[in-house]
Amino acid sequence: MKNIISFVILALFTFLVTDTMAQNIANSKHNLGASGKGKVKSMDDDRVCAFCHVSHSGNPKAPMWNRKKSGAVYTLYTSSTLNATLGQPDGTSVLCLSCHDGKVALAMSAYKNPNQITYTQDLTSRGNLGTDLSNDHPISFVYDASLATADGQLKDPSTLDAHVLDNNNKVQCTSCHDPHKDLDTNFLRKTREFSLLCYSCHDPKYWANSIHNTSTKSWNGNGDNPWGHLEIPYETVAQNGCANCHDTHNAQGRERLLKHLPEEEVCFDCHNGNVSKDIRGEFAKPYGHKVFDQQGVHDPTETNATITKHAECVDCHNPHAVNGDPAVSPEIGGVKGSNRGVDGIDKNGNEIAEVTYEYELCFKCHSDKVWTNVPAVIRQFPETNMINKFNRTDGGSFHPVVNPRNNPDSERNLLNGLTMSSIIYCTDCHGNDNKGGAQGPHGSNNKHLLKLRYDTGNNVRESASRYALCYSCHSRSNLLGKRASFELHEEHVDDEKVSCSTCHDPHGSPQSNLINFNTALVKSFEGRLEYQDLGVNRGRCFLTCHGKKHDGFDY
Repeated sequence: MKNIISFVILALFTFLVTDTMAQNIANSKHNLGASGKGKVKSMDDDRVCAFCHVSHSGNPKAPMWNRKKSGAVYTLYTSSTLNATLGQPDGTSVLCLSCHDGKVALAMSAYKNPNQITYTQDLTSRGNLGTDLSNDHPISFVYDASLATADGQLKDPSTLDAHVLDNNNKVQCTSCHDPHKDLDTNFLRKTREFSLLCYSCHDPKYWANSIHNTSTKSWNGNGDNPWGHLEIPYETVAQNGCANCHDTHNAQGRERLLKHLPEEEVCFDCHNGNVSKDIRGEFAKPYGHKVFDQQGVHDPTETNATITKHAECVDCHNPHAVNGDPAVSPEIGGVKGSNRGVDGIDKNGNEIAEVTYEYELCFKCHSDKVWTNVPAVIRQFPETNMINKFNRTDGGSFHPVVNPRNNPDSERNLLNGLTMSSIIYCTDCHGNDNKGGAQGPHGSNNKHLLKLRYDTGNNVRESASRYALCYSCHSRSNLLGKRASFELHEEHVDDEKVSCSTCHDPHGSPQSNLINFNTALVKSFEGRLEYQDLGVNRGRCFLTCHGKKHDGFDY
């Protein structure tokens, strides 16, 4: 009697599970029968399961497969950051591809005459992956502890849900998709919302506090929908999560599955004023970091020794790490959240995995990387390595970006609470020339990517606007008045129309007081071009400038 009851219970349970599964399929796109809900379906066969399964002689036996395999050789995903070892698709992935590689007609069931089945249309471009899988999430690779360790941003395989890996500990199509249930969209096992599906395996560093994970901003309806690549986009940045930038199938940017090419367009989908502040508009200005000049050049594995000339968004920003935190202070470090998690070069020229000071980010390019650049101003002591300018060991002078000032006499001319011990940022001078818009060294209408105007030519009448950059930290009234450390500033700058840049190198000089003459404007006198520091407020010059000869001119 117990055996009969057990058999009945088992039969009833099997019927309920099978019936529930059939109902799920019947209401999904995987119902290829005439009653199917999708556009791809038979016109004359109303069965639900028979297009994938057969009662007898299935190949493979489990799950009693009823489709022909294409036998295709697939082009596999590859990237410099891929740690898994990929092989040709196997396991359940081959079964999925028997439809989704587009090589076998949907009517080609293994055990039914294909002439008896006709379809309203073929697979859509998104459903047809083709045999080139280099722009699709990798499949059919072993996911074990060694892979998780090598990658550093994957979960321990022992903690994964049971469905994620197959019996061979491999990731397959069925790790993300359940072909029998379409509870969310695209038969996903978990919702894409808030990146929950991606969290099945991925544990990206910094992501918990990233603005791309937490922002509640939404599209304002202008221009293109930044989430138009998604079949069903969500309303906010946080809801779309990983899908803000990535597309798991048929991605335009093959490496790292970026949704667009060129890769800058991935960022500008939102950073064009329609979701976030308009950064794209800054790059349209005449001076700045030209992110559109190079595409596909930046690589996460590049080193300072191998880096080629480029300025791309991800050179300065880690999209997984960016957040809205302000910088701590230039004195003790702590870069602002938009530059968090980016590698750089320290003041000693050493590569570091994550910058602490803003200048370490700038030194990635503005140190010993002297690609065919022509210096903005040709000076008596030419130097393009900003480490050598700011972290001087020759007793010269410098603006206090790396170290505090070494000229106590300059303190009387400082504004805004700046003192001898103050440290400043590179971006105090270099940045977008707007006050209320997007900030950062993206683009400017001022030469040299300066936030404020700074004229470098001679024969120009001095004004607060022409040297606005200098006067943002240095007192104009003091510099041109009797309190100036150099009392002839007014005579040179105002009367003789000599610019600040003619004598001073704003980054650093092997001489005191930032003296490093612009040799296009300052010439030698009888073969001698020289400045001598004679102590506090005293010096001597040998040169020819503004039509006058300085034969050891003493002040």
